[in-house]
Amino acid sequence: MSEEALKHGPHHDSEFHHHHSHAATSAHPGEHHLLAIENLSVGFEMYDPDAPYFSAGKIIAPVVHDLNLSVHQGEVLALVGASGSGKTVLADAIMGFWQPNEIVSGTIWFDGERLDAGRVQALRGNGLSMVPQSVSNLDPLMPIGRQVVGAARGASRSQRRASFEARRSRMRSLFAQYGLGADVEHMYPHELSGGMLRRVLLLCALIDEPRLIIADEPTPGLDLDLALRAIDDLRRFADAGGGVLLITHDIELALQCADRVAIFHDGTVVEETSTASFASPDLLAHPFSKALWHALPEHDFFQFARHQK
Repeated sequence: MSEEALKHGPHHDSEFHHHHSHAATSAHPGEHHLLAIENLSVGFEMYDPDAPYFSAGKIIAPVVHDLNLSVHQGEVLALVGASGSGKTVLADAIMGFWQPNEIVSGTIWFDGERLDAGRVQALRGNGLSMVPQSVSNLDPLMPIGRQVVGAARGASRSQRRASFEARRSRMRSLFAQYGLGADVEHMYPHELSGGMLRRVLLLCALIDEPRLIIADEPTPGLDLDLALRAIDDLRRFADAGGGVLLITHDIELALQCADRVAIFHDGTVVEETSTASFASPDLLAHPFSKALWHALPEHDFFQFARHQK
């Protein structure tokens, strides 16, 4: 992305630009997005599985290609795609969790600043946080409080002690804010319910006071009520001024909580638009987005399927 493309100057927030349309709440403080991804491609170098074993050459297996995506301050953007389609690869690429054989190209901007590998690493826990997909990311042998507080920071012992006390105080405030009892601090993961563990993963992200949270499938294994409560927590963070990239395969859940939706199909985003556009297929631009609309239970899926035949 060029500097001119990033600093697009004064415009109406409802305008279509940078490959996407907007929700009523979309805004551009500083004349840029909180997160902007331009022409991102991710692939993995590997030996050709179709070649003879002893003479196989290396190929690049693409997972994500030419992807454009933006998240505004104060909004939830839901990236919706099928399970196993490469959404987690995208999340890891944004966070800088790259494998040795991973090939990444494209441009990522955060709050107007172009990111490189070093800057992404510096931002993790300092503005950019991730809620991982699995509760297995929690250490089963460590009390919850120690996991949420994390590592103390500082050059001297007194600085690290002050950092620890500040983080523990913030953790206790977050426990109260998100409905976790004080006793949870001393409990272990196996003593908590699935919904409580999901909330703990969110608090591990919130402890560092991020500006953007990437939530990778935060609701699997939860019933509808718990899933909605987990999403409400992310909604609360966005309403307070943060940005959320919610990665999910559940379009119905996405439409209930997100401001905008990015449809992920065949390794890229085919449409990025307001959730209001899903009021009618006529408001959607891409054929795959229209097909998703028809596939929703309250719509005409069976008639649409017969027509497609």
